[in-house]
Amino acid sequence: MAVNKDPILKRCRYLGISPMVMGINKQSTRFEKAGPNRKKVSEYGMQLKEKQKLKFIYGMMEKPFRHYFALAEKMEGKAGDNLITLLESRLDNVAYRMGMALTRREARQLVGHGHFTVNGKKVDIPSYRVSVGDVIAVSEKSRSSAKFKDVAEQTNGRTVPLWLDVNKEAFSATVNRLPNPADIDYEAETHLIVELYSK
Repeated sequence: MAVNKDPILKRCRYLGISPMVMGINKQSTRFEKAGPNRKKVSEYGMQLKEKQKLKFIYGMMEKPFRHYFALAEKMEGKAGDNLITLLESRLDNVAYRMGMALTRREARQLVGHGHFTVNGKKVDIPSYRVSVGDVIAVSEKSRSSAKFKDVAEQTNGRTVPLWLDVNKEAFSATVNRLPNPADIDYEAETHLIVELYSK
């Protein structure tokens, strides 16, 4: 399985996103002296960068990302909005959003190790898509571990999206509705991705 090992702060700076979006409360000043980038970016360059941004945020490689886009196109509504819904509905993202992991990378690893259940059944597939009404929880065995208690404390101030009803004491969350672009904490010009894949 391919793993994205890009340096997070460097990649955030290039893609123009805050490290907070990745779950990292840290800023880098290493390249601030270089000043703003005045290089003109082509239309294709902007489209490609937007695609790279979403792939990086959700920790995905090209093949699965393209598969999500193909699914988004077949769904009713705008393909760009559908893409955000599909990406946000991934189990690893839900684990991150409910505050049970510091980053999406960590959430992916925790899900893969079988620490989460969906409707009482263990699910160890990070790309598993949750549905409305699903109850996602840390497994009974894992709740007593110091790791999850520590993470829950560290993420206590994190804003929980409106589409999730989180119960921190029970280490669980219920999906109230499907997520939409208004729920995300970063700017996404998904129409650029649609244009890129339409060529």
